[in-house]
Amino acid sequence: MAHAQPQFLYLTTTGRRTGLPRKIEIWFTTRRGRYYLVAEHGQRANWVRNIRAEPRVGFRVGNQTYHGHARVVTAGAEPTLAAAVRRLSEKKYGWGRGLVVELVGVE
Repeated sequence: MAHAQPQFLYLTTTGRRTGLPRKIEIWFTTRRGRYYLVAEHGQRANWVRNIRAEPRVGFRVGNQTYHGHARVVTAGAEPTLAAAVRRLSEKKYGWGRGLVVELVGVE
């Protein structure tokens, strides 16, 4: 029997002003071994601003914990990737509008 994919990912960024860990619960999708998030508020989202200042992140999906890095997927430079991630999010959650962020981690 296949296990259902968890509903949420728990992302920890470093606060760009305080340097303290900042943790959020967020929807996610996977594609080709990488994790993707969609920021509803785009560049205004505090967690996106934190990633821009410090791309090293930690995240947990189910019982797996990862340390790695995050990057904003630039839709103009990577339109195929951005569109694919948005479609995955729409299929999983019924919503996929916003800025796409890629997470790459190691256990």
